[in-house]
Amino acid sequence: MQICVIGAGYVGLVTATCFAEMGNQVVCVERDPQRVARLAQGEVPIYEPGLESMLRAQLASGQLSFSAQLKSGIRRAEIIFIAVGTPSGEDGSADLSHVLAVADELGERLERSCLVVDKSTVPVGTAERVAQRINAGLARRDVRGRVTVASNPEFLKEGSAVEDFMRPDRVIVGCDDERGRELLRRLYAPFLRNHDRLLCMGVRAAEFSKYAANAFLATKISFINEMAGICARLGVDIEEVRRGIGSDRRIGTHFIYAGCGYGGSCFPKDVKALIRTAEHEGIEPGILRAVEARNALQKTLLFQALREHFNGHLHGRVVALWGLAFKPGTDDLREAPSLVLLEALLNAGAKVQACDPAANAGVAARYGQAIESGQLVLSESPYAVCQGADALVLVTEWKQFRQPDFARIRGAMRMPVVFDGRNIYDADQLVELGFLYRGIGRPAVGSCKASAA
Repeated sequence: MQICVIGAGYVGLVTATCFAEMGNQVVCVERDPQRVARLAQGEVPIYEPGLESMLRAQLASGQLSFSAQLKSGIRRAEIIFIAVGTPSGEDGSADLSHVLAVADELGERLERSCLVVDKSTVPVGTAERVAQRINAGLARRDVRGRVTVASNPEFLKEGSAVEDFMRPDRVIVGCDDERGRELLRRLYAPFLRNHDRLLCMGVRAAEFSKYAANAFLATKISFINEMAGICARLGVDIEEVRRGIGSDRRIGTHFIYAGCGYGGSCFPKDVKALIRTAEHEGIEPGILRAVEARNALQKTLLFQALREHFNGHLHGRVVALWGLAFKPGTDDLREAPSLVLLEALLNAGAKVQACDPAANAGVAARYGQAIESGQLVLSESPYAVCQGADALVLVTEWKQFRQPDFARIRGAMRMPVVFDGRNIYDADQLVELGFLYRGIGRPAVGSCKASAA
């Protein structure tokens, strides 16, 4: 098929590249000419495993191209995907200005009927607004035909987005037009050969499904984190509780890992937007408010634990920090728990030695002054940042951090203390090696004696 994807951000790039991989002819339209030039050379501005090699292959094949001109992108398109950003507004609601601007421009540029699809995460009723704007523009220009607008929300996880797109567990299509549904069914058929999981529904239901899915997953995380807080007071290990409840098939094992809070571009933004939607409809979203409040509190727990351990005296302490991105497999720092901890440590006068496989550059851009003063040191080596440290804090559970040489780390640190923000380490093993171990919702174990470092 001839496809146009508007927006070369995270969702747009993955969408355009994966559709091209399946043999479609795809033009990805992006307003920023510098970004277009970089992409046309195969330079991917985001960190996403597998994306760059696939993008370069499709550029070379001619299946994928980039343009800064909407008119050239939509000229032959059978389907146009809108994949621009919907950031949180000042009140937490989704900012639709970019989506509606695209709709207005399509109304000015389209010369014929086609299917337009909202890929962006948008509130209920957005497709209707987009359709009204486009068709009003066509009518003003006496263009024959009308545009159908469908909803096709994305369910991509950063760090595995290419795999998620190529082998989806479900594809939701919200479309009130039979021809539009059939076009999208044909488009997605190669992705669903082994399991037909295309779910057709009303447009408004599809729009709401994305918000409901993210809100539910965020709720599971906040629930287990709240249980972890209670466990910590009762001397119960949340990891044992997690295994106990996760074996119940009605609950399952996914998203019930206690930790230092969720971040990223989706959960925080979408929970806020759903809260504002409920308020607009006169409904008090008590559960969603509790989810948001619990997560905000959770992001402060590692700093509170450090402050408690050092009796409130963090000035001059050296803290090694493993992981800066909000999750493994990405360089995304949006709403990252690490930034809450890093900011608090810097304000308390601690020296931070941090390591992340992908997000160092993003942190360096934000904290240049701290780097210049020597209060923040970024390194590629997880062992280098432990040298002379009074504590090691795991924030993001990258694979590189899962089975390190703790004997080597014990010798490098001045005080062998581990704060495990993701509960991935064996507490008994660390105690045997001479560490004090503290997790989330787990009893503190071991003792701490200064080493020769």
